[in-house]
Amino acid sequence: MKAAIKYEVIYCRSEKYPVRIMCKFFGVSRSGYYDYVKRRELLPRNTKLAGLIAECQKSCGKTYGYRRVQIWLERKKSLHFNPKTVLRIMNKYGLLSEIRRRKKYKQMGQQLHKYENVLNRNFVADRPNQKWVTDISYIHTAQGVLYLSMIRDLFDNSIVAYKTGTEQTVNLVLNTIKLAVEKEAAAGELHLHSDQGFQYTSQAYFNLTKEYGITPSMSRRGNCYDNALAENFFSILKTECIYRHKLSSFDEARQLIDEYIDFYNNERIETKTHLTPLEKRHQVA
Repeated sequence: MKAAIKYEVIYCRSEKYPVRIMCKFFGVSRSGYYDYVKRRELLPRNTKLAGLIAECQKSCGKTYGYRRVQIWLERKKSLHFNPKTVLRIMNKYGLLSEIRRRKKYKQMGQQLHKYENVLNRNFVADRPNQKWVTDISYIHTAQGVLYLSMIRDLFDNSIVAYKTGTEQTVNLVLNTIKLAVEKEAAAGELHLHSDQGFQYTSQAYFNLTKEYGITPSMSRRGNCYDNALAENFFSILKTECIYRHKLSSFDEARQLIDEYIDFYNNERIETKTHLTPLEKRHQVA
């Protein structure tokens, strides 16, 4: 008979017979028995925690790592757990986030205008609409490549505006900027940082930023770290959303992007602030 079975028999009869005598009868140690009882009593708590984590992962599409799950438990359930405990339960019950690596892409086109690197990797903003970063990424579908242009505010990491298109054009970038300015009615000095893609070095981009009073900033050639916060969003989007689906069409990709950016802005918790991007933005407003 296995020791665990003996321990369970002793546990079930512990109110009727002395534990010391039963341990001697079954040939097991009392310390071993009490260790078993401790583990046995932890099981319901672990199961309950696993259920709460499963609820969290369902609400976020299984995109949260253990740190965000721990914050979610505090915010939504008023429960505090050690992050290592949360990680252990997520591992045990198969509740880890789904992760894939992002793919890199190459710069295209001829440069007409080049701007100083005003941002210079200073990714901290004191107020909304002070520093924006922008970039374009590729979304692969069975129908072809969908291009996503977005602008991210460094104050709260929110996505201020985004546009999709089936062609990588200057107009895709210009329309993203126009939408952002219309939505935010940005006042005061605003820096817009980009890489050296042909859309951002074009005459039309130069004209539009001048018209809006926006100060362009540009990464140094071949230095992806200068625009890391723009690329970081695409990495999050693809890891937590795009790579988890086989996209059959542009419409399906657009719908997923719309849903995810809404979730990202309004629901996804930032580990540093314990707030969603728009919660932080609304605090200032």
